[in-house]
Amino acid sequence: MALDLTMPVLIVDDYATMVRIIRNLLKQLGFGDINDAANGDDAYKLMEDRQYGLVISDWNMVPMTGYELLTKVREHPRISQTPFIMITAEAKTERVIAAKRAGVNDYILKPFNAQTLRGKIEHVLGQDFSMKPTIRTEGFAQR
Repeated sequence: MALDLTMPVLIVDDYATMVRIIRNLLKQLGFGDINDAANGDDAYKLMEDRQYGLVISDWNMVPMTGYELLTKVREHPRISQTPFIMITAEAKTERVIAAKRAGVNDYILKPFNAQTLRGKIEHVLGQDFSMKPTIRTEGFAQR
């Protein structure tokens, strides 16, 4: 089954450059409805008003971290099933375990590339990209 590339995706990161990178990767994959928030608090407010098909969130942010956002989302009846991918630079085992226990669908360690993001999205949503778009990373075309 092909992914619904029209579904809204929410990027949550306090680093504008990372938001821009993830947004560009998502656009290359074919997603068009992409919103962003600079922290978990702003993201939660957006999620209260709109149902997202996927959330891609950094862990380290203030005033609300990605982990705190995840736990709050999982407690909210209407949005608790929202697919959630956590991104972090920290490879500590206890963080991965904590995120899994809190209900994260998948976990990406920085740095990552387009293929990693694509694979995680396919895994989390249980669907494939029907058309394999060309993804440019670091000057090389990848399929």
